[in-house]
Amino acid sequence: MALVESAVGRAVPSAPPRSRATHRLIINADDFGLSREVNEAVIRAHTHGVLTTASLMVNEEGFEEAVELARSHPRLGVGLHLSLVCGRSALTHNQIPNLVDARQQFPDCPVSAGMKFFFDPRCRQQLEREVTAQFEKFHATGLTLDHVNGHLHFHLHPVVFSIVMRNALRWNVRHVRLTRDPLRLNARLADGRWGYRVSHWAIFAMLSGRAGRALARARIRHTRRVYGLLQHGHVAESFVVGLLERLPEGDSELYSHPSLTQFRHELDALLSAKVKATIAARGIELIRYQDL
Repeated sequence: MALVESAVGRAVPSAPPRSRATHRLIINADDFGLSREVNEAVIRAHTHGVLTTASLMVNEEGFEEAVELARSHPRLGVGLHLSLVCGRSALTHNQIPNLVDARQQFPDCPVSAGMKFFFDPRCRQQLEREVTAQFEKFHATGLTLDHVNGHLHFHLHPVVFSIVMRNALRWNVRHVRLTRDPLRLNARLADGRWGYRVSHWAIFAMLSGRAGRALARARIRHTRRVYGLLQHGHVAESFVVGLLERLPEGDSELYSHPSLTQFRHELDALLSAKVKATIAARGIELIRYQDL
């Protein structure tokens, strides 16, 4: 019965040292701290649904509320959602003038931002300052660092990833999202948006291949697969149930963006009785990154 209790999200226990479950799944919410609407959705999905972890944005308006909510829900694994595009910075424009505008806003175009980070040497030192500031802001909360990932997966950008790896021991980085979403399985579960899905599969297959070797050398843990990349904004109940029914053996992550507003359907999926029943029927163990 412990599985059923964890599946409904009332209290997600740590995985035992030698779990017999052949299917283990982290169910994560990105953008924790973005707004009050997102924060409420995350906590609702954790306490009444199947959510086990959340990734915290330390520079957005809902940050302080999210930290208080995390402290009052200690079974929720909370990681750092590094934000280097489409959001606010921790440092001022004067400190990182090549990264943000006068309002401390990063660029909204991930492609141009990624190219600039890679080719503009002025950005590298400034990126290290900003990434350092975000880690320091997270650690100042006193929360345990469950994992590290990035907004739009910019933690796998070669320059950003090298910064994280260089400082992994200092920042206590033990678990990182290695974003590789199997295209073949996704194609069986969803239709449409083939340009987006194929391009993102190819880009992150390349980035995760390089990053995976570095993580292995550093003994930093990750799941075998991460679902959600190719389904961005469309993690609805039907998709989640289909994924659970076909979930491969081993450790996996499913992430989404639950919200009371824009992505309400993703919150509904995490609260779904059908999703809970499928988890129980298949004997899927819900875990956090720290349980890997």
